[in-house]
Amino acid sequence: MTPPLPTPPTATGRRIERDGVLMLAYRRSLDSPLDSVWAAVTDPDRLARWVGTWSGDPASGAVEFTMLFEGEDPAPSRVTIDECVPSRRLAVRSASDAPGEHAAADEWLFAFDLAQEGERTVLSFTHVLTSPEAALDFGPGWDYYLDRMQLAEAGEDPGSVDFADYHPRLVEHYRAEFGVA
Repeated sequence: MTPPLPTPPTATGRRIERDGVLMLAYRRSLDSPLDSVWAAVTDPDRLARWVGTWSGDPASGAVEFTMLFEGEDPAPSRVTIDECVPSRRLAVRSASDAPGEHAAADEWLFAFDLAQEGERTVLSFTHVLTSPEAALDFGPGWDYYLDRMQLAEAGEDPGSVDFADYHPRLVEHYRAEFGVA
């Protein structure tokens, strides 16, 4: 059984570097079967429960993705699918033309990797960062969304978590983890 989420929320992201590339990394262990977790990160209806939804034809290599919990009128982003190995790996690039703090002059590069460990599915998530300072916003944000996913996969209400409990509360963890003064 998936353990309940800690209250208050706990920062779970960590700093890693691969080939000189700075990343924010998470690891979550879920009771759900591998194919179910794959659906949670690829199926529009399942994604809508915890982060957002996409439209378009993924066979084209790109879709439009809208994060549903980013304010009242979220704008879609074009997402390019760089790698898709069903039930194992999804790597994408996203850019948004929307104004705001995370508007994209920069692309967001992130990947979901899934593995079976005994009866559990392990989800490893990485987000490439353009600077250590970016972790101060993305870190608490991904903790929030991954907690929402964990709740949705456990059959719980992902709406029971509030972003205000994550940011700014978790920022100090990411400041220390990424060496930001």
